[in-house]
Amino acid sequence: MGTTFEDRLVRRLAGLREARALSLEELAARSGISRATLSRLERGETSPSADMLGKLCAVYGLPMSRLIAEVEQAPVQLIRRAEQAEWRDPATGFERRMVSPPARGFAAELVEGRLPAGAVIDYPQPPVRGLEQHLWLLSGALDYSIDGATHRLQAGDCLRFHLFGATRFSCPGPEAAHYLVTICEP
Repeated sequence: MGTTFEDRLVRRLAGLREARALSLEELAARSGISRATLSRLERGETSPSADMLGKLCAVYGLPMSRLIAEVEQAPVQLIRRAEQAEWRDPATGFERRMVSPPARGFAAELVEGRLPAGAVIDYPQPPVRGLEQHLWLLSGALDYSIDGATHRLQAGDCLRFHLFGATRFSCPGPEAAHYLVTICEP
C-alpha cells in the first residue's frame, strides 16, 4: 500500500480496530458493515464510503473530523536538532529543549532537561491535572518531589506518574542532572 490519503485512512481504520482488540466479526456486529466488506477495506481492495466511515467512527467514539485530521497529519515527522526550541532559565541555569514538541494528532511530547548542581525548581501546581509523565535520568542525580514525597533518581532510573500536585526538581550534584521527560495529555 502506498502513501496516499486513502492508504493512510485505511491503515488508520485497521489500527483503530487492532488497538481496541476487536475481531472483524465483532466490528461487523457493532457497525452493521459486513465482515467481508471490512476485510476488503483493510486490505485496500475497496474504498470507504461516507456512510461506512460514519458507522466506524460511531463504533470508535471518534468524530469523523478528528479521524480525517489524524490521517491528514504526516505519518512520520522528522524534527531536526536545529528545529528543537531551547530555553535557559537565567535564575537557575536550567536548560530545556523541546525534542518532540506538542503537535496535532500526537498525545505526547518529549523534553530534555539539564539542571545544574545545587539548582532547585519548584512548581506549585501542574499546568494540567492528571498529566502522565515519565522522567528518565540520563546522568547525574536528581531529587524529584511530588505531592510531598521525594524520590532520589540515579542515572538510568525512570520515575513515572500522573501529575496532580506540587513538584520540585533539585540537583544534589556534584554534576548536573541530565534527563528526558515524556509528557502525555490525560
